[in-house]
Amino acid sequence: MTRRGIALLAMPALWTAVFVAIPLALILKISFAEPQLAQPPYTPLFEAGEYGLVFKAHLANYMLIASDTLYLRALGNSLLYAALATACCLGLGLAIARAVTLVAMAWQPLVLTLIILPFWTSFLIRVYAWIALLKPEGLINAALLQFGLVEQPLVMINTGFGIVIGMTYTYLPFAILPIYASLVGQSPRLTEAAVDLGATPMRAFWLVTVPLARPGILAGGLMVFIPTVGEFIIPDLLGGSSTIMLGQTLWTEFFSNRDWTMASALAVLLTGLLLLPALWLQRLELGRAAR
Repeated sequence: MTRRGIALLAMPALWTAVFVAIPLALILKISFAEPQLAQPPYTPLFEAGEYGLVFKAHLANYMLIASDTLYLRALGNSLLYAALATACCLGLGLAIARAVTLVAMAWQPLVLTLIILPFWTSFLIRVYAWIALLKPEGLINAALLQFGLVEQPLVMINTGFGIVIGMTYTYLPFAILPIYASLVGQSPRLTEAAVDLGATPMRAFWLVTVPLARPGILAGGLMVFIPTVGEFIIPDLLGGSSTIMLGQTLWTEFFSNRDWTMASALAVLLTGLLLLPALWLQRLELGRAAR
């Protein structure tokens, strides 16, 4: 291998080591320590003993996570709401991406710009806007009451529904763009041929469009699921105490309780949860390429 090739490989390897591997190793180390009222606020893993260094790792944090209902509920809520938001994003993203591909090619860049336009505004402002929409005296309830569709305001904020709606709105473009990239190069005549052969439009959509969009669906699902599992701001503003997620729990342990060891254990657990779907997708794609 030439020096140029080595340099090209060394740069991403160095970046990964400095900004990913070393911080993750430090967090992993702290997660096996015990909290203490000192600086740093955790015990060392190696201590000098009579016969040399003594390795003192503790599994108390992980055992507490596995047995405490608070952490188990936060874990369950994170997986549940992330899965629901991902499913909603993929369903809407597939329909929207398909609609964009049917627009004249000259207009597609404008449509895509409109899809990502919300990213040009502050994330917090967009979440606070949903508070104004979902609260009992908000615009949605006002419209429902005005048209006589409900007799009293619906409770949509401080619920799991509010979290899923907020995350779906926020991360929907992450599902649309990969699916659009998978469909934009496909000929619409394939669907037309399926209809000509006797399939209904809906059946042609599921038998032709969905399989063609499979790489984009997998990539989009991963791009939505990974950030939503660890989401903090949306559950904190649109959810309640019964809908606490891992991101909120981690923040509370680190900043409020000052328990770095438990926060690190939760961060390791969260990292593991995010690695599983990524590894699954990689294995799936490798298996598909082998075929």
